[in-house]
Amino acid sequence: MKVLRAAGHKRMPWKNGGGETVEIAISPGGAGLAEFDWRVSAATVASDGPFSVFPGIDRTLSILEGKGMRLFIEGREPVLLTQESEPLAFAADIAVSATLPDGTITDLNVMSRRGAVRHAVARHFIDGKKSLAFAKGIFLIFCANGALAARTGAQSIELDAGDALLLEESDGDRLDLSGQALCYAISIEKA
Repeated sequence: MKVLRAAGHKRMPWKNGGGETVEIAISPGGAGLAEFDWRVSAATVASDGPFSVFPGIDRTLSILEGKGMRLFIEGREPVLLTQESEPLAFAADIAVSATLPDGTITDLNVMSRRGAVRHAVARHFIDGKKSLAFAKGIFLIFCANGALAARTGAQSIELDAGDALLLEESDGDRLDLSGQALCYAISIEKA
């Protein structure tokens, strides 16, 4: 079990130079944008424009803050992604652009290398207690807002907004959460 505190997240420019991203986790550690197997990041988007293209990558977006982002994804109908929307999965190697109908947003971006690994993202509102099962690969909990106590086996960790908890198969198969928070559960496994 590894805690990834918000204060330790790495800030870096977007691949297309249009903004800044906060890298929460990446594998392998220290990989660049062309070499990662998977990556979890958050970005503040303040203007309309195209997304960076990542060949061979699948991505899932969720809105953390703001009123929403309208996405224009090649081959699909336009979609308005809001804080109330389920996480949206799409290929990162096709043309995608976005408009901000109601101002700046912050999003959660999960990416994985197609053919090597695959990911899934689920949003959870915690108000009291909740148990989440995980079995294979990597399991990451990102605390978007509020505060959580996370326990697996005998280990217990407190998470605040912006913190993440990275678990592997050796950490058990269940995570018990308590508190009041919005969090995202990200599972990553070999393809």
